[in-house]
Amino acid sequence: MIKVDAMGENCPIPVIKTKKAIQGLSGPDTIEVLVDNEIAVQNVTKLGTSSGAEVNSEKLGDNEFRVTIVMEGAPAAADSAKACGPDARGNAVAVISSDRMGSGNDELGKVLMKGFIFAVTQLDELPRQMLFYNGGASLTAEGSDSLEDLKSLEAQGVEILTCGTCLDYYGLKEKLAVGGVTNMYSIVEAMAGAGKIIKP
Repeated sequence: MIKVDAMGENCPIPVIKTKKAIQGLSGPDTIEVLVDNEIAVQNVTKLGTSSGAEVNSEKLGDNEFRVTIVMEGAPAAADSAKACGPDARGNAVAVISSDRMGSGNDELGKVLMKGFIFAVTQLDELPRQMLFYNGGASLTAEGSDSLEDLKSLEAQGVEILTCGTCLDYYGLKEKLAVGGVTNMYSIVEAMAGAGKIIKP
């Protein structure tokens, strides 16, 4: 029996923790997931079912639920992004070229950029990709205040890509903490093929 404690966690974290537990199985086993809200119960159940498991859930008390996932064999491919609801990505591409938003006060600009990235997580239709270049490269690296929001977006299927030349220039290549590395041709190609571009 593998136990996953996802109490106090909002989607997609319970789903991500459960998916890692499923992927770590080497044979038949049971995974017990503890969550504190019914939305998490539904999302974890959806993930378990899509992995080919038998899933049961029960309410243990106020704001305490247990989801039991019985894996009979190797897990089927499961999409953690879809487990948190329908695919909400559109054909928009968000392009971020600085670690601050607007001009004037730099500290205010950084606060606004953090708010901008959080606001993207709240969109009904998420962008297909988020592209980071020049000063924006620091937002995907260690120490960024926006990492949690970007990791949440990535878990929901948004492709996070940062310019490799920019990471090299700022000495951040070894500190990339979310998403992958891209190049200028791919950035141009993505922008040219976008239904719309979101730019702070």
